Amino acid sequence: MAEFEGKEVNIAGNMIYEPILEEGVFRFDCSGSDRSAAFPSLSFTDTKLRDTPVMIHKVPVYLPTFKCVNEQQIVSIKLPIGTSFYGTGEVSGQLERTGKRIFTWNTDAWGYGSGTTSLYQSHPWVLAVLPSGEALGVLADTTHRCEIDLRKESTIQILAPASYPVITFGPFASPTAALISLSHAIGTVLMPPKWSLGYHQCRWSYDSAVRVLQVAKTFRKKGIPCDVVWMDIDYMDGFRCFTFDKERFSNPQVLVNDLHLNGFKAIWMLDPGIKQEEGYFVYDSGSKNDVWVLKEDGKPYVGEVWPGACVFPDFTQRKTRSWWAELVKEFMSNGVDGIWNDMNEPAVFKTVTKTMPSSNIHRGDAELGGCQNHLHYHNVYGMLMARSTYEGMRLGKENKRPFVLTRAGFIGSQRYAATWTGDNLSNWEHLHMSLSMVLQLGLSGQALSGPDIGGFAGNATPKLFGRWMGMGAMFPFCRGHSEAGTVDHEPWSFGEECEEVCRLALLRRYRLIPHIYTLFYMAHTKGTPVAAPTFFTDPKDPRLRKVENSFLLGPVLIHASTVPVGGSDQLQQVFPRGIWLRFDFDDAHPDLPTLYLQGGSMIPVGPPIQHVGEANPTDDLSLIMALNEEGKAEGLIFEDDGDGNEFNQGEYLLTYYVAELQSSVVTVKISKTEGSWKRPARRLHVQLLLGGGAMLDAWGKDGEVIEIKMPSEAEVSTLISTSEKQCKIRMESAKPIPDVEEVSGKKGMELSKTPVELKSGDWLLKVVPWIGGRMISMMHLPSGTQWLHSRVEVDGYEEYGGVEYRSCGCSEDYAVTERNLEQAGETESLKLEGDISGGLVLERQIKILKDDPKVLRIDSGIIARNVGAGSGGFSRLVCLRVHPMFTLLHPTEVFVTFVSINGSNHEVWPESGEQLFEGDLRPNGEWMLVDRCLGLGLVNKFNIDEVYKCLIHWGTGTVNLELWSEERPVSKQSPLRISHAYEVRHIS
Repeated sequence: MAEFEGKEVNIAGNMIYEPILEEGVFRFDCSGSDRSAAFPSLSFTDTKLRDTPVMIHKVPVYLPTFKCVNEQQIVSIKLPIGTSFYGTGEVSGQLERTGKRIFTWNTDAWGYGSGTTSLYQSHPWVLAVLPSGEALGVLADTTHRCEIDLRKESTIQILAPASYPVITFGPFASPTAALISLSHAIGTVLMPPKWSLGYHQCRWSYDSAVRVLQVAKTFRKKGIPCDVVWMDIDYMDGFRCFTFDKERFSNPQVLVNDLHLNGFKAIWMLDPGIKQEEGYFVYDSGSKNDVWVLKEDGKPYVGEVWPGACVFPDFTQRKTRSWWAELVKEFMSNGVDGIWNDMNEPAVFKTVTKTMPSSNIHRGDAELGGCQNHLHYHNVYGMLMARSTYEGMRLGKENKRPFVLTRAGFIGSQRYAATWTGDNLSNWEHLHMSLSMVLQLGLSGQALSGPDIGGFAGNATPKLFGRWMGMGAMFPFCRGHSEAGTVDHEPWSFGEECEEVCRLALLRRYRLIPHIYTLFYMAHTKGTPVAAPTFFTDPKDPRLRKVENSFLLGPVLIHASTVPVGGSDQLQQVFPRGIWLRFDFDDAHPDLPTLYLQGGSMIPVGPPIQHVGEANPTDDLSLIMALNEEGKAEGLIFEDDGDGNEFNQGEYLLTYYVAELQSSVVTVKISKTEGSWKRPARRLHVQLLLGGGAMLDAWGKDGEVIEIKMPSEAEVSTLISTSEKQCKIRMESAKPIPDVEEVSGKKGMELSKTPVELKSGDWLLKVVPWIGGRMISMMHLPSGTQWLHSRVEVDGYEEYGGVEYRSCGCSEDYAVTERNLEQAGETESLKLEGDISGGLVLERQIKILKDDPKVLRIDSGIIARNVGAGSGGFSRLVCLRVHPMFTLLHPTEVFVTFVSINGSNHEVWPESGEQLFEGDLRPNGEWMLVDRCLGLGLVNKFNIDEVYKCLIHWGTGTVNLELWSEERPVSKQSPLRISHAYEVRHIS
């Protein structure tokens, strides 16, 4: 609190409030002085909206309480039992956030898992759905690192540095109403250009203009819809932003012209790291204009990113944003259609925190909060960069809508940019998570999002890729993207069967683009979501709260299978109450989602096309509709030029259609229109769903009344029966994608394999025997903390057979020699061994003790199995080296602590670098990794007689706590062994 700043105090009470914005919205502060001292809002479109009370006599239903301890403000809101929590922005894991805790701290989170607590974006926002179906939104309006704790039943707890206001929205009648109210504060999603709703093809990297055109022309040759090709960092000259490689992308304008002729747009990447190099025009002009983020001593901060030593624009300053916008404007002259902002957390290499120091100085504008250190502006750095890029694109093409994609963001970023879910993995878990992640972003204001279809890291299998494309083609933003070193991930790269599924999936998306575009217009003007959880149809129904294999696009319900076995036709489906009628485009396939339309609804559908620009306004328009119990249906379509801003001046056409059944005749007509855009002269095709996929067709002129004569009940039954038989035939005749679980490739080739799981007591472990017996996940279930940092092919928990880095044992194929499942009175364990040559094996047994379930025990050894007689029965020189790499969720708040054998106390912080402890300086059988933010310590106990050295190595957002045995030859009688155990403790 302001009046207690810098003092260790313990105070608590009810927060004071005042109504703001509109009826049902309240601002809460700890005190009047805190209200006056609060920093400007960067989430609101206008900070004055948050700071200006309005004359409303309604009082809040739920009152937050607070306590302030050691400059931390802790806010709690108790809600009725049975409340479900959602929102929290870009987060992995389950859709319903009840029982979870996250930290808003923008982080480069390559290969994140379901338990990762900080990703690339920060949305300190919770959407609480009450048992009644009403919804309350809670926004912690702070840019600082924020803990959102939803682990206590029906309670929201928020912790962040004091002081900050909390804004509540509602409770309103529905979740949609709460999101609409939120949009009045933080703004709505940008209106995307229509072409950006097509399919986007990307890779790190298409390494030349020749390769880019080859990919584009293959899409057209194969009849697979696509609208955009992306250029990752390799198009640049030495990773210098705003430059082009002189050999591989020597004439970008010619490349773009060729792409445009083939119906493609071109999107190019720009990172914030600017190479520190005199003579490089961007660095020179930035230095001249004094735009760089500064160190504490007032000199420009230099950190390493792709180009090497880099400086970073300080986007908190108006002059910097204008400077960047001018660069973007000039860049647009090369034919640039869209810009991709990556690495803008900001990510910095070779630093423990994975970002710039918290002591760095941003000389922010007064309306943003003024001159502050990096802790204050870290979470909004990416949003401010996206804003600058957006403004530059508007300068470059005033008559076109900017399209910007940003990796990092903050609540409110949707005003400037789309986003994606970051560097995901090519596995089934990430396919499943991608649905929940897109929905959470939508529930936090960001309607325009999607995952890297097929997974970014590792090689997708044909089944995984096809299934992902089937579902991803229904997401608001639809892009395939993959990492360097993986196999090709274009839709035709996985065999004919997968290619056909991708073609069908994308043709289906393009048929639905008129509907999706209309949903975006409503999201842009009203604040409604584009993709929403299934429970939005009936927020009172508790059956729907946890549904994760279906979602809504307006009134369209999409059921998708995200598991390797069984397609959407075998999916256990949970339907909302009411009428839901299946439909397709004669494209039913086990690996495609199943589509249903809600009774009483009508959606616009376009013709099958390969790119958005191919559609002509005079083409036939189709309406698919399903009548409700009263025999009525309604729907709408938004139309304009697709890429201009004239719709803001009324140059659009919004048509409302209604249908009604009377005396066996369904009448379809226009009920009202908005806008001055002229209605195209076209035919209207009405398709009335009857059930089982059957439909009646009628044609007429758009704008005139169309009548459909309903058949008799017997005729309807015949039509439904025939349709169901035809669908069954299509399903049975469809060529299934083969269940190939291994693909050849250089990097991450085994990501699609299923790890061995060990779950018991407090622990859930995942082990990949096929590469080094590596443990890739060490999840502590009570705290929900995933301790290991791992890719499948590197890091995590490894063991080496020598002192050199990544010696034998870390990449060999291990065999599972014993697996004991948990039974009454027994210990669950997994035993592996890997041949490290020379007659040696590296043996490891992982145990979760039945009588002490909090402890994870690992017994390892280098064993001589068949050492040649010529060696005297002894092996080469070996050392058993335990090498676990742990993730630092809060790098500035962690340290290692232990008591040495000689009794000395040690606290080792990241700034100390690598340290080796030998002799009496070794920990006396125990050391602990402490995370002060989490209030947790990971204790590692070991047999001191087996451990000769202990090594601490701080990396980029990681730490290794290594145990080394002595280094010596081994025989059958003299193995090397290390026995150790892990346990998590709560730290006050």
